[in-house]
Amino acid sequence: MTSLRTRDIVALGFMTFALFIGAGNIIFPPIVAQQAGEHVWLAAGGFLITAVGLPVITIVALSRVEGSIQNLSSPLGKYASLLLTVACYLAVGPLFATPRTATVSYEIGFSSYFGNSASALLIYSIIYFAVVTVVSLYPNKILDTVGYFLSPLKIIALVILGVTAVLIPAGNPPAAIDKYVTSPVSEGIVNGYLTMDTLGALVFGIVIVKAITSRGVSDSKLITKYAVNAAIISGIGLTLVYLSLFKLGLGSHDVAPNAANGAIILHAYVQHAFGDMGSYFLATMIFIACMVTAIGLTCACAEYFSSITKISYKTFVFILVGFSLVISNLGLTKLIAVSVPVLSAIYPPAIAVILLSFCSPFFKKPASVIASTTLVAFIFGIFDGVKVAGFELPNALVNLPLSEQSLAWLIPSAIVLVITAVIDRIRN
Repeated sequence: MTSLRTRDIVALGFMTFALFIGAGNIIFPPIVAQQAGEHVWLAAGGFLITAVGLPVITIVALSRVEGSIQNLSSPLGKYASLLLTVACYLAVGPLFATPRTATVSYEIGFSSYFGNSASALLIYSIIYFAVVTVVSLYPNKILDTVGYFLSPLKIIALVILGVTAVLIPAGNPPAAIDKYVTSPVSEGIVNGYLTMDTLGALVFGIVIVKAITSRGVSDSKLITKYAVNAAIISGIGLTLVYLSLFKLGLGSHDVAPNAANGAIILHAYVQHAFGDMGSYFLATMIFIACMVTAIGLTCACAEYFSSITKISYKTFVFILVGFSLVISNLGLTKLIAVSVPVLSAIYPPAIAVILLSFCSPFFKKPASVIASTTLVAFIFGIFDGVKVAGFELPNALVNLPLSEQSLAWLIPSAIVLVITAVIDRIRN
């Protein structure tokens, strides 16, 4: 029976960590910290729940079902499971997340050098996705290319940034603003959603499992064990990165007062800490961070869609990369405007399926409990998506508990879970 060496387990953990850390993960903590002010660590606690806790739990859940979202969501029924799986892959693949990696990396790292013209973005995205294509065409080598080469570069850059944030504070913490004054924890939870790491974990599960099996491991218990180890390593890494970025943002008010987003804070801080060399450092770090995430997403999506169709994996790599290339040139503003309502609708049922997958052994008929709870989460998630999109809703829906925090689905789903679990328990 083949097992992984310690260095392979560590490389797998680094690869998992690197797959998660994209531009969004680096951008959101600083802006949350600046706006939360003296309540930063309450907001950070909420942020870590959805940006670290849920992704780690997702990897663990997927490791028990061969890394497949469809297997994980099978209690929903064949067609509902397929719909949720396809929606997750499209959302974190060619529709939103993969194109965003190219657009964000250009706007943060390279637009100051080459301008914001459409032609400059097009040339950059062609080069960017050409590299993504070359690496993605050979998924069995991903542990070598990402785990042993790109991940260490990414981690070194993040360590430099994190240590600098602790040793060279930029200024004094500001006062909390907006919703961070009254509800910092819930605001942190919602901002943790925006990293898209939970949906990303659903997609990356199959990449992690494939990386393990590519080393000759075939025993299901060992695959689960190694995936859990990788999830724990990546969770520790994510927590350390986020805490250092919260520290960076907390002291950023003097160098980037009232910043509109985390990219502005990062750019101002690296200029403050490193001078002109800071821009080159930030550009390199963001490029590698986005590149690794794009490779992982492309591999996972191509692997899945080739498994449910008769089209080959390599053909799907070209299809997905081509589609992502086109979408990325629509611009970041349009991408975000469309993606936020969709993510608001997809996240609740995805979270319900992930968490309830651990409860299946306790139910006599898991499908009835899980499907009912997930359906309610999806319905109220749609209401949140409609509200985020700017459409008006009836007052009864607008005034639901936790509606202001975009968590209106939570209480109804919990109520349905309790009711269906009780019915399941007393049923003959």
